[in-house]
Amino acid sequence: MDDDGRALAEFGLRIRSTRSAAGLSQEELAHRAGLHRTYVGSVERGERNISLLNILTLATVLGVDPGTLVTGMTRPPAAGTSK
Repeated sequence: MDDDGRALAEFGLRIRSTRSAAGLSQEELAHRAGLHRTYVGSVERGERNISLLNILTLATVLGVDPGTLVTGMTRPPAAGTSK
């Protein structure tokens, strides 16, 4: 798994653990967020690079600050890019 895949998987685990701690099923989280259940599942499995707007929506429904979902995560720039 590459760095991007690891980052997506980590974010997905954070969504899943926060959802579980809130006592919500994937289906209920998806319903409250206005998203499809399979979309939420694919986010939790690290299969999707979701948009900022969906991060904000999921955080709002989960009752957490969006920053807590990405705290400590980093992503190096692509190889060959300049400043």
